[in-house]
Amino acid sequence: MEKIVTASLRSVMRDNRICVIVPTYNNAGTLEGVINDISRYCDDTIVVNDGSTDATTDILARFGDTISVVSYPANRGKGYALREGFRYAISKGFDYAITIDSDGQHFASDIPAFVKAVLEYPDSIIVGERDLSNVDINRKSSFANKFSNFWFHLQTGKSLQDTQTGYRAYPLRNLHGLSMLTSRYEAELMLLVMAAWNGVRIHPIPIRVYYPPQSERVSHFRPAKDFTRISILNTFLCIGALIYGLPMRIYTAIRDKKVFNRECRFMTRKKGEKKEAATTLDRLFRSLYGLSFFLFWSLFIFAPYTYLSFRFGKPTEQKRLRLHRRLQRLSKYIVTHYPGGKTVNENVNLKEFDKPAMIVCNHQSQLDLPLLMALHPKLIFLTNDWVWHSPFFGSLIRLAEFLPVSAGIEKIIPHLSQLVERGYSIVVFPEGTRSADCRIRRFHQGAFYIASQLNLDIIPAVIHGAGHYLPKNDFMFRRGLVTLRLLDRIPQSVLRDLPLMKQAAMLRKKISEAYSELEHHKEKARYFTPLISYKYAWRGWNCVALYKSFMKCFDKFEDTINAESPVGINPYPTGNIAILNSGIGVFALYYALVNKGVQVYAFEADIYKHRIAVSTPGLPSNLHFIHAVFPEDIKVVGTDIESWDKVIRFAGPLKADNNNSSVIEYGECC
Repeated sequence: MEKIVTASLRSVMRDNRICVIVPTYNNAGTLEGVINDISRYCDDTIVVNDGSTDATTDILARFGDTISVVSYPANRGKGYALREGFRYAISKGFDYAITIDSDGQHFASDIPAFVKAVLEYPDSIIVGERDLSNVDINRKSSFANKFSNFWFHLQTGKSLQDTQTGYRAYPLRNLHGLSMLTSRYEAELMLLVMAAWNGVRIHPIPIRVYYPPQSERVSHFRPAKDFTRISILNTFLCIGALIYGLPMRIYTAIRDKKVFNRECRFMTRKKGEKKEAATTLDRLFRSLYGLSFFLFWSLFIFAPYTYLSFRFGKPTEQKRLRLHRRLQRLSKYIVTHYPGGKTVNENVNLKEFDKPAMIVCNHQSQLDLPLLMALHPKLIFLTNDWVWHSPFFGSLIRLAEFLPVSAGIEKIIPHLSQLVERGYSIVVFPEGTRSADCRIRRFHQGAFYIASQLNLDIIPAVIHGAGHYLPKNDFMFRRGLVTLRLLDRIPQSVLRDLPLMKQAAMLRKKISEAYSELEHHKEKARYFTPLISYKYAWRGWNCVALYKSFMKCFDKFEDTINAESPVGINPYPTGNIAILNSGIGVFALYYALVNKGVQVYAFEADIYKHRIAVSTPGLPSNLHFIHAVFPEDIKVVGTDIESWDKVIRFAGPLKADNNNSSVIEYGECC
C-alpha cells in the first residue's frame, strides 16, 4: 500500500511542479540519510551546498544525477542558500518548493502532508509547526522562537506558534522580498513577514521533530551575534510595518477581495436557517413593486369600483360577467408584467371554453390563480379558506361567485350546477395544496366527483415555473419563465365507467408526464441561472467574485451541461459523472440541476473552494461534493475514475486518464 501511495505522491508532485530544497552546511553526518529519506517520496531534490568544508561534496557526488546540486565555495548563510535554491528551482520551472533542514531533525515522511497542504491551500506558505513541549531544547533556542513569534505578530497582525521552523513549503512565484533577503537565519522570518504584508496566506501544519542529545548536535546558531542581527532586522521590520506593511495589507485585502468577505446572514438566512435563494436588492425591489402594484389596483381601484357597482342596483348577470371580464383583464396584465418574469401559454384554444368543463391543474404558486384567470372570463375557482377570507381580495372573490372547498362538495354542487348552466367552467387544483419542491402530489377525488355529477368534460392544465418564480416558502419574486399548457379535453363519456380513484390517478399521470416534458424542454442551463446567482449572493466578496468569474465563461460550458438532457426524453438519463477541480461548485450545480437522473460527483482539492461548494444552500440530492487531493481520493463506494460514464476536468491538481474518450478537458473553473 505504501508503494502505491508513494508512486501517487511522486506523480502529484511532478504534475504540480513541487520540488524539495535542502540547504546544508557541514552536516555530512546526517546529510546522506536525509537525502535518502527524501528520495523515497520525491524525484526532484535540490541540495544547496553553502560552502561546506567537511565531506559534504563527496557525499553529494555519490548521488550523481538523482539530485540537483547548487554549490559555491564560501559559506554565505542559510538565507543566501535559500535564495539560491529558490532561484534555481524557478529557473527549472518549479512552482512550489518544500524546504527541509539537513541536520536530521525533520522527517521526510511529513512530505505527503506538505504536498496535501500545498494543494488544499494553493499559493500559500505552508509552515511546519513543531511540538516542542517534550523536546530537549535549550533555553536560548526556546527563547529565540518565542521572541520571533512575538515580533511576527506585532509586524503582521497574524499569529504563528513556530516562526523558526525550517520545514516549509513556499509558492515560488508568490515570494516577496527575495532580492532583499538577509543571508542568515533571520531570512526565514523575513520571508514570512513580507508574505503576510503582500496578502499571501500562511497555513501551519503539525510536523514531527527529532532533536538528538545536545552534546551530539551540530548547530550554526551564534546566540550573541544572531540575536543582535535579529533585533536589528525586527527594528527595521517594525518601521517597515508602519510605512509599507500596513498600507500594503489594506491594499492586498481589497485587491484579493478579503474585505466584506463574510456571509451577510440578514440576506441569506431566515431564523438561522439558510435560505434556498438569498434576498437580493433586485428581488426586494421587484417584489415591493409587484406587491404595491397589486394592492393599489385591487384595494384602491378595482375593489371600490366593484363594491359601488354591486351596492347600487341588482347584481345582474351582466354585472357579474363584467366583473369576470375585468378580473380577466387585470389578471392578463399581471401575468404579462411579472417583475423579472415571463409567461408563455401553450396549446391554448379559447374555443375550448365555449362549452363548460372541469379544468384540473397542478398547483405550484399563488400566481396560479391569475395565470388561469387570464385565459377566459367565464371561470369559477374552488378556493381554500385563506383566499376566501383574504382581507385584500376576499370580497372580490365572493362577488365573482368563487366557492370555498371547505363548505363541502354536497353543499356547493347546486351552486356549481347553476354556474355551469350559465356557461361557466370550473377550475380545481386537485392536489389541494402547493408542493414546496414543485413535484405533483396525489390528486384528491373531489374534482372528479363534481365533474361526474355535473356531466363535465375534463381539461387537464399544466403549470411549470410558477413554483420556481414564487416558491411556496418564499414571498419574494425570483427571475424566470412561467409556462401554462392545456392538454386535450377528455370527454366525460370516457371517464364515466372508471372509479373516481382511477380517474384521479389517470389525470395525475397525464399531467405529470406533461410536466416532465416541460421540465426537459424548459429546464436547461440558462433556466437555472437566476436561482444559482441567488445561491451565491451575499456570501462574501470573494465568493461572489469567483461566481462571476465562472459566469464570464458560461457560454463555453453550456452545451456540455445541456448535452445529457435532450428534449423529449423521459425519464431523465441516468449514470455517474466525475467533475475534477470543480472549484466552488457552480458548474457541478448547473449540471446536477439540468440532469436530474445523473449522479454528479464533484472533486476539489482547494479546501477554501470546497467549503464554499458544500455550504451552498438547497443542493440537489444527486450532487455530491468531495474533498480530494491525491488520485486515490477520487473514489466513491469503491469505484475509481475509470468506471465513470463521463469525466469533466477543469485545470487544477486532480488528473484524469486522458486516453479515456469520455474525458472532457476545460480551463480553470471557479
